[in-house]
Amino acid sequence: MPDITLAAVPRSDLGSRPAGRLRREGFVPAVVYGLGNDTVTVTVPSRDLGRILSGESGANTLINLELGGDSMLTLVRQIQRHPTRDELVHVDFIRIRRDVAVAADVPLHLLGEPAGVRDGGLLEQLVFSVTVEAMPGNIPVVFELDVSELVIGDQRRASDLSLPADVTTQLDPETVVAQVAAPRVVVEEEVEEEPVEGEEGEAVEGAAAEAPSGAPSEGGDGGE
Repeated sequence: MPDITLAAVPRSDLGSRPAGRLRREGFVPAVVYGLGNDTVTVTVPSRDLGRILSGESGANTLINLELGGDSMLTLVRQIQRHPTRDELVHVDFIRIRRDVAVAADVPLHLLGEPAGVRDGGLLEQLVFSVTVEAMPGNIPVVFELDVSELVIGDQRRASDLSLPADVTTQLDPETVVAQVAAPRVVVEEEVEEEPVEGEEGEAVEGAAAEAPSGAPSEGGDGGE
């Protein structure tokens, strides 16, 4: 993947108030660490960094961070965003070397509509990113997995992923990453209806109101 250059400016005013002012001015507070060197606090242009993170490689884009005439090869390692406005709040950069493997999270995309979904099943994606180890220039942009032939009950596992020869992962090969589950059927228990209060008494009264054939009625001649 191609490198991208991003300008950084040293930051000496720490704390929430200076950081808020920087954000209003269009910059993102950040730190740079790694390779045994001291941690450095910097700011970077918010718009430029946002454009990088929304690109094809996302946070796995190799960034040449230019600071005070020096250039450092870095990767974005932690991103903090505003909970409602989705604005960049803070970013961590890690220094890397081209000849040393690094860990990176690579997104997993599912391709196709499973046959089981057309039969009423439900496609469930259980893994959305795969942690790999690779040389910085060999980090995959994305993993794609075709699930179009899955029927209800079928699964795709980590072993079904196509990893380049120079890319490894610690993910268990038997880990289920996607499956087509049977449709969920809600079974309602049949509840026996209870008699409405008063119904039973009304039935008795109705039965008592019918006198047996030939029996004297209340207040009749036989009652004398």
